[in-house]
Amino acid sequence: MVLRKFELEGKLGEEARLIESGVLLEENPLDESTEFSEFLMACRHGDLKRCQELISQGVNINGKDRFDYTPLIIASLCGHYELVRLLLESGALAERNTFQGERCIYNALNDRIRNLLLQYDFSKSSDPYVYWSTHISTLLGRTSPKTTDITLVSGSRSFDLHKFILIARSPYFRAKLAAVPDTTTWKLANAVPVQSFIIVLRYLYLGEVPRDIAPVGGADSEEEVFKGLDKVSKQLEVESLWETILAGGDRRLARQRYQSEVDRARGQFESFFKLNVLGLKMIVNTDQVKDIKWKYDNSMFADVILRADEPIDIEDEKSGQTTPARDTPTIPIGPAGDQESVIKRKSVLYPAHKAMLIRSEYFEKMFSGDFVESKRDEHLRITTVDCTPAVLEIILTYLYTETVSCPLEHALDLLYAADMLFLDNLKSKAALTISTLGSGTSNVLVDRTHGEAQRNGETGEEDEQIEMEPVNIYDVIHAAWDLRVQRLEEFAARYLAYRLEDYIDEEDFQALIAESAQRITVREETDTIELLDDIRYYLDDRFRYRFEDAGLEDMMDEEGEISAELAAAMAQQAEISTDAVDGVSADTKHTAKKDSNGQANGGGAVRTLDGAEAEDEFVSDAINYQILQRKIDAMLDRLKLDA
Repeated sequence: MVLRKFELEGKLGEEARLIESGVLLEENPLDESTEFSEFLMACRHGDLKRCQELISQGVNINGKDRFDYTPLIIASLCGHYELVRLLLESGALAERNTFQGERCIYNALNDRIRNLLLQYDFSKSSDPYVYWSTHISTLLGRTSPKTTDITLVSGSRSFDLHKFILIARSPYFRAKLAAVPDTTTWKLANAVPVQSFIIVLRYLYLGEVPRDIAPVGGADSEEEVFKGLDKVSKQLEVESLWETILAGGDRRLARQRYQSEVDRARGQFESFFKLNVLGLKMIVNTDQVKDIKWKYDNSMFADVILRADEPIDIEDEKSGQTTPARDTPTIPIGPAGDQESVIKRKSVLYPAHKAMLIRSEYFEKMFSGDFVESKRDEHLRITTVDCTPAVLEIILTYLYTETVSCPLEHALDLLYAADMLFLDNLKSKAALTISTLGSGTSNVLVDRTHGEAQRNGETGEEDEQIEMEPVNIYDVIHAAWDLRVQRLEEFAARYLAYRLEDYIDEEDFQALIAESAQRITVREETDTIELLDDIRYYLDDRFRYRFEDAGLEDMMDEEGEISAELAAAMAQQAEISTDAVDGVSADTKHTAKKDSNGQANGGGAVRTLDGAEAEDEFVSDAINYQILQRKIDAMLDRLKLDA
């Protein structure tokens, strides 16, 4: 239920008093940095690519400016649906019954954005690291697959734990285990109640601290448990535990304390990961991998080694310059000195921990089933992952820290690797990267045909500047089909619709349409072509925005699509006008253009896709729309398809 205005004002005043008193933390702090100002400006313009880049760089996504505007409020107010979805998936706060959350709903430009805000999972928005912290907490007490390597004994109780988590979370264990890394058993002081150790261990593993410190009927009193907590927390140097315990009575304050602790733990895991996993990776020749031996009692407490091979250059593979496999018989050709020209293929080895890898269902089954990888060997087993080292580092970073910073050139490979490892969340993030950074233009609502016409009119040149494709759209659409990623299918259709004049005449595009038609097993005459339907939808969307900007909503029918009859009539009228102008002498037209613009061919008219001149952009849009529709029909005739 949406709160009324006076209820919002009351909640805002109450929150302000609690924040001033220091009881609550400001969830939307004032941010006057240059990066945040640039982020807000990108949100106003709907620049998906720049917003994604700034989010990857760590900009405060929940900050606000001096007018109390957050990025999410600005994006919803300006009507950028894709950007609103990006912000929500990136962790923007949009909680109901709060001032900022309700403000987003009130300020939404249209019902589509408002429904997105209302239907979104707000609990996920408020805690984007819930899956990571939940996995860490479930490791405490998990028995299959076995990932523990140390046992803490307190009286008659024993706790199976992970050394790498203890040294990442506690400076005390970091110092002690660094001196004796082969320790497998650790005895605790009998003077401290077991319940105190249980609470501290749950805190280290990001579990919730129980409200009842001393259970009813327990062997120890509440005072004894508190004294034990004080002693253990000081010894392990986790004194922030007391803040969590004291905040247990206030639900919102407890949630903020818990999120602060999760952020602190992520920073600790990130430091451990960079120092002991990425920092100790080994780059060796592929034919020497079998000679690598790594013992279990190592300084980074790794229990498995992941291997990723560098990709083979296609030209080197064709020329035979890559390193042959060790067991493959070869016949030397030429003098022995030619062996120096052979390019040695490289492999990268990463020390890793099964406890973090089993976040992937692929690794969980591998380490818990009857596979050889689940059996303990004399040395660490080397497991090969079918991806490049750069992609494997992105995957490991996600598994250890829940953060993803993926350059566009690795996004497609990451998509396939995440699907192979059953990492659906990472797969979604890879698709998000492609659909935002791969848009190739800051604002897809700007019609590119007008830009080309204006540029050619100003310079007097007909040469078009070739726009470099940020992604291979054909690879993207095939990946969307193979992996069933609806978001990429929509992105590819929108991408092609806004650049249809560049692709419509290509043989690869026509083959893609034919392939989309063949995806229906038993095709009937009444069946449509899914990809082409989506392209037509976004093509209508592309020109509809232009018509709305011109204030001519009458061009659209009841369903919001362009009236084809009216567009055709306008195009015909434009042709008649052009023919009438052609009846005037060339000298008269040249003089008129020169008088109105001060120079010949000064860009007074707008060029259409077929090179003709239209009297204004509105008429040009109508003509361009019809040209593209006729090209689609002609392509279908050539392919002998009905759609």
